[in-house]
Amino acid sequence: MSFSPYVFFNGDCAAAFARYAEVLGGETRIMTHADLPDGEESMPGAEPHHVMHAALVTGDGNGDLLMGSDDPTSDGGPKVGVSVAYTAPDATTGRSVFEQLAEGGTIEMPFAPTFWSAGFGALRDRWGVPWFIDTASEPDGA
Repeated sequence: MSFSPYVFFNGDCAAAFARYAEVLGGETRIMTHADLPDGEESMPGAEPHHVMHAALVTGDGNGDLLMGSDDPTSDGGPKVGVSVAYTAPDATTGRSVFEQLAEGGTIEMPFAPTFWSAGFGALRDRWGVPWFIDTASEPDGA
């Protein structure tokens, strides 16, 4: 069993997923409402360019998955109540991912060593998605 975050966007899902693939690597799969089979209806308010479903598959594809779509009913407000958690293999990679995702966004907790990790930070990216960036490596001295 695996759990995968599903993030909703306000018309800019394709741009967000392109950036996530650039930062995190992996393969992006995107289906827009224009890609629907003949006879299928889009959700009310959806434009042809809106993303019906996006997936970023990293690693071996078994559980390393981020999904999302555009929600034409969204007011474009901040996403609340959840964060996408990413665990980097080491602090150098974690800091790089953190800095790239923070571009155009807001840093909520700077990336730094903690008592539980060699590096941890919290941010909200330019699309309003909250992220926790952690490392798999132990803190120095642990």
